[in-house]
Amino acid sequence: MESLRKYLDKIKPNFEEGGKHPKLKSTFEAFESFLFVPNETTGAKGAHIRDAVDLKRTITMVIIALLPALFFGMWNVGYWHHAMTGEEAGFFSNLFYGLGQVLPIIAVSYISGLFLEFMFAQIRKEQVNEGFLATGLLIPMIVPVDCPLWMVAVATMFAVLIGKEVFGGTGMNIVNPALLARAFLFFAYPGKMSGDKVWVAGYGDADKVVDGFSGATPLGELAHGTAFDALTAGNEQLSVLDMFLGYMPGSIGETSTLCILIGAIFLICTGVASWKIMFSGVLGVLAMGALLNVFGTEAYTQIPFWSHLLLGGFAFGIVFMATDPVTAAQTETGKWIYGFLIGVVAILVRVVNPAFPEGVMLAILLMNVCAPLIDHIVVRQNVNRRLNRAKAAVASK
Repeated sequence: MESLRKYLDKIKPNFEEGGKHPKLKSTFEAFESFLFVPNETTGAKGAHIRDAVDLKRTITMVIIALLPALFFGMWNVGYWHHAMTGEEAGFFSNLFYGLGQVLPIIAVSYISGLFLEFMFAQIRKEQVNEGFLATGLLIPMIVPVDCPLWMVAVATMFAVLIGKEVFGGTGMNIVNPALLARAFLFFAYPGKMSGDKVWVAGYGDADKVVDGFSGATPLGELAHGTAFDALTAGNEQLSVLDMFLGYMPGSIGETSTLCILIGAIFLICTGVASWKIMFSGVLGVLAMGALLNVFGTEAYTQIPFWSHLLLGGFAFGIVFMATDPVTAAQTETGKWIYGFLIGVVAILVRVVNPAFPEGVMLAILLMNVCAPLIDHIVVRQNVNRRLNRAKAAVASK
């Protein structure tokens, strides 16, 4: 590493003003800061916040938290592909098959997204922000494995351009870019996001699909009137334990609640994500689910209220999307309100309108837009309470 550091120091003047490639300064600094901690410090004057955890470390923590769900998702891709064809396959056969299917999606996401990130950094003569390193991994994890690579590229570039750069770049966006990519795919190419065959690798092109095998997700079955205790995965009965562990078709990183829970614990322990948003989101789901159990009349409203936590992308969304510090509520009280409303709206959309079985996407995007309003109301209430206390203190004298 020392020799690499010396080499970077040697070529660095070429990218400074007066060097051979000054226009590529942002690109060089991006690679340098990715490899080494910046040696710059805050100024000697003025107020500064000094902390050992910078943006690069925060993004690293998020990526580490995503790994359990990612690796399980890769294995799950291979498992359902081999189940579809009736082949016997071991752990590593499933994993390596899934690896071959998922890695191209990740590569396309990073290449297309970073291309725009570097381009805008050069145009604005700013440093390349590390934020996309997490977004570039989140996008592949929330799409079906059979999503064409060109769609992934288009959706990623749309998310970076419309979701971030038009607002001024990282830290200025008002909605989560990864979810915006998912929303773009959902509304622009619904057949690739809501069809049964997209959830199992090669389902649409397979020469041999075993009798009775279905690539439908549990939410898809529920939306078509299947009873909760009759849900199947592939051609086998689906148990609650299967739902929790993630043995079911779905988006690459969203199926295993257990792996997502491991990531959530890691994010909470490292202080990267807000446990208040996660916990209040769970409360919102349970409250809305229980309310529908009591007052609902349709079959979909009568599924156990707790089962919503295990189905679809709610767990992944509330842990990795809703807690995005840029687009989430910032006040402590606002975080409780923000998370709770995400849970309520997600189940409301999921159950009342089965045409959108994955309500968590719309719920988080809606609350992203409402987060500033939530914080504004909370702050104003705090100010009014203090003014009232001050008036009461003056009146008592």
